[in-house]
This record gives sequence, structure tokens and C-alpha cells, in this order.
Amino acid sequence: MVRSRKSLVAVSLLAALGFVTPSIAATFDGDWNVQITSSNAACSSGASVSIGISNGQVASNSTAVTASGRVAEAGAIRVTLASGMKRAVGSGVLTGTSGSGTWRAALCSGTWTAQRM
Repeated sequence: MVRSRKSLVAVSLLAALGFVTPSIAATFDGDWNVQITSSNAACSSGASVSIGISNGQVASNSTAVTASGRVAEAGAIRVTLASGMKRAVGSGVLTGTSGSGTWRAALCSGTWTAQRM
């Protein structure tokens, strides 16, 4: 009986989280402008990328860069950007209108900031 109650509670909690997470992550939905800075002088810096977030899912607003990733309920974001053979992975935190974090690629790394458009 105790085991079945624990299972029922666990299933209920997972179901509730499944329903809550997308609506909370949707708080970050919209278009974002991301400024990318490199910490290595040999790597290009100052690039700007436009991304869109819908129901917590990240997508690119550009045909030149493919973006994918997810925003968690507290604003934690993980993103992968790809352009041709180049690929970078970033993580950080979004708030209602801005965000920041770090990124890394094969030979370069740096920081990023974001503003909601």
C-alpha cells in the first residue's frame, strides 16, 4: 500500500510538472537579440544573432544560423548554434527582458548577452 501511494504521488508530481513547465517557460516567448563576445582575440567577436522562443523551445530567426535549445521554468537556457560546419553551445539565464551566459566552440569561447526585442 505504501509503495502504491509513493508511485501515485510520483506520477502525479511528474504530470503536474509536465503541465506547469511549458506555461512558465512560455514567459520567455518572443524574439531575442543575442550579442556574442569572444574571450580569445583570435576568434571573431561582436556577432549578433536573432532567436525566437516559443513554448520554451529555441529556434533561429535567420537562415544563416540554425538555433536549437530549451528554456527551463526559472529561465535557465541551453542553446546550440550552427552555421555550416561551425557549431557553438551556450548556456545561461534569461529574465523577463534580458539574459546572459557563456558559450564555447571547438577553439573559441566567450560570453553572450540577450535583449528581448
